[in-house]
Amino acid sequence: MASSAPPDDIQTQPNAKFVFNSPYDDKLTYHIKINNSSTRRIVWAIKTNNAMRLGVDPPCGVLDPKETVLMAVSCNAFDFASEDTSNDHISIEWTNTPEGAAKQFRREWFQGDGMVRRKNLPIEYNP
Repeated sequence: MASSAPPDDIQTQPNAKFVFNSPYDDKLTYHIKINNSSTRRIVWAIKTNNAMRLGVDPPCGVLDPKETVLMAVSCNAFDFASEDTSNDHISIEWTNTPEGAAKQFRREWFQGDGMVRRKNLPIEYNP
């Protein structure tokens, strides 16, 4: 069971969208930072809406207060002219960890009574 207080906001770099520049004939990798600006430990997970094209490493983790993590976001090679990329995005979900819990990712913390926050970053493909 996560803390009853709602989780504070997080900062991401980039903040509003993620951009992949062409060409798309080889795997591209850019980075994103998540910063836990709150005074509580949080657990986070990143999902993509297109697992065939997009990947994130690491996909989840735990951040102490004021801690930052750097993740690699990759885009596999694809044919830009023939694929629909209009809805591609990355979703970051996070929630507070229970008081006194070990610094170890536990998926069940997202299913408890605590509030889970989400930030969506649309992906823009620059041809």
